[in-house]
Amino acid sequence: MKDGVNGVALGVFIFFFLAVTVVGFMAARWRKAENEASLDEWGLGGRSFGTWVTWFLLGGDLYTAYTFVAVPAAIYAAGAAGFFAVPYTILVYPLIFTFLPRLWSVSHKHGYVTTSDFVRGRFGSKGLSLAVAVTGILATMPYIALQLVGIQAVLDVMGVGGGENTHWFIKDLPLLIAFAVLAAYTYSSGLRAPALIAFVKDGLIYLVIAVAIIYIPIKLGGFDDIFAAAQEKFAGPPGGKPTGALAPAAAGQWGYATLALGSALALFMYPHSITATLSSRSREVIRRNTTILPLYSLMLGLLALLGFMAIAAGVKVDNGQLAIPQLFENMFPDWFAGVAFAAIGIGALVPAAIMSIAAANLFTRNIYKDFLKPDATPAQETKVSKLVSLLVKVGALAFVLTMDKTVAINFQLLGGIWILQTMPALVGGLFTRWFHRWALLAGWAVGMIYGTAAAYGVASPTQKHFGGSSKEIPGLGEIGYIGLTAFVLNLVVTVVLTFVLNAVKAPAGVDETSPSDYTADAGDPGVKTELPPATAGAPGGH
Repeated sequence: MKDGVNGVALGVFIFFFLAVTVVGFMAARWRKAENEASLDEWGLGGRSFGTWVTWFLLGGDLYTAYTFVAVPAAIYAAGAAGFFAVPYTILVYPLIFTFLPRLWSVSHKHGYVTTSDFVRGRFGSKGLSLAVAVTGILATMPYIALQLVGIQAVLDVMGVGGGENTHWFIKDLPLLIAFAVLAAYTYSSGLRAPALIAFVKDGLIYLVIAVAIIYIPIKLGGFDDIFAAAQEKFAGPPGGKPTGALAPAAAGQWGYATLALGSALALFMYPHSITATLSSRSREVIRRNTTILPLYSLMLGLLALLGFMAIAAGVKVDNGQLAIPQLFENMFPDWFAGVAFAAIGIGALVPAAIMSIAAANLFTRNIYKDFLKPDATPAQETKVSKLVSLLVKVGALAFVLTMDKTVAINFQLLGGIWILQTMPALVGGLFTRWFHRWALLAGWAVGMIYGTAAAYGVASPTQKHFGGSSKEIPGLGEIGYIGLTAFVLNLVVTVVLTFVLNAVKAPAGVDETSPSDYTADAGDPGVKTELPPATAGAPGGH
């Protein structure tokens, strides 16, 4: 690690940061609407984005600074087990091809802004809608915190903020400035800001990965030497215990497979994924994106290899999250290290903005509107959502500044367990009305309780509780992903109780949708691409 501040890298980083800040504020004038006082405009960009804007927005949303830092860091620490992120991002696209166009259609038909809007309209249940909304907000908060962890890792490697003995305010001032700028242009421009910035962010990331995957192996003697160095490290000292493996051991295959599958099922349950999806202008845009988004999976596979390169380059860090930023500083010229750091930093700003908007929309539509002020106007909804987006980011910032970084990572893993429990209500509801609303709520509760309790009992070298997301699967004796086990229990309870409740003719709630709503497209009669003032604030668009 170089001593002091890397002035050249910092200068390049600041240049790109200022550039995207200008873009973020200018975005407020991009495709400016006549009526900006609605969540459709501020929170969904007017539902106007085409194929390429949606592609960059979804890519910027799903492939974050956390991805850039944590995936190769997992490879650096434990070997091929960290590659689970690659198959799960491949599995996810055939899955979403089956249900995202249906969600887009019914949402545009009825003016739904959130997944909870859809659940409420489909099952006629404010309680189930509230459960989905609260789960989404809880799962999103640590995810936002991890984006700030990514920025902090870059700042640490550049030497910004001083050492461990520096006063906390001075040390964290750069992060506070980055947060303040992010909060300001998100408040001003809404979803349009991350949509425009995503072009810069993804362009930088593709550039850095393309250069890194060619330049660094050449400097290290080729991939043969890189893999040999990784194998030597993972083998451990003679007679000692291996620290990892270039290929998952047989004992870890259940954990690898269940984590990949569970993560694939959960990815598009997150509110920010749905927010980016609903911002597109047509059903066909969604279908096209499910076919071209796998290009990001190719990038992710190359990105993961940086973990092996960090080993071969002799990178030594106490915090694994610093491994890749440190690799860039060690291997690249200072000016290009600055470009790489900017890619990571901007890679944090885009998803953090979208996540805060998505969480704010959930609170506004499904807590404030449904329970606190049912007669709220569209302008009031927008104002509340803007304020809540600020509070969400403040909460994430406080989380990062007051807790250990491994805690933030493990709570994000817990968020993945939680968000998966909303899948039966959301995806099930898109295809069938057979599930009973009370059964879905009971299944959700069982999955949440089991998943949280099981994760609480997992220890790690740094934490007594919530130390990981894998545990023995009941009845199988294999180690597997807790979220998938909880999801199976959730589904079993939902199915059994649905049979019982339907048999006793329990009130099923009113379904405000119709079969044709799920295949409607922009321009079809009755599809609300722009909501009229009298109905724009209603949860179901009615």
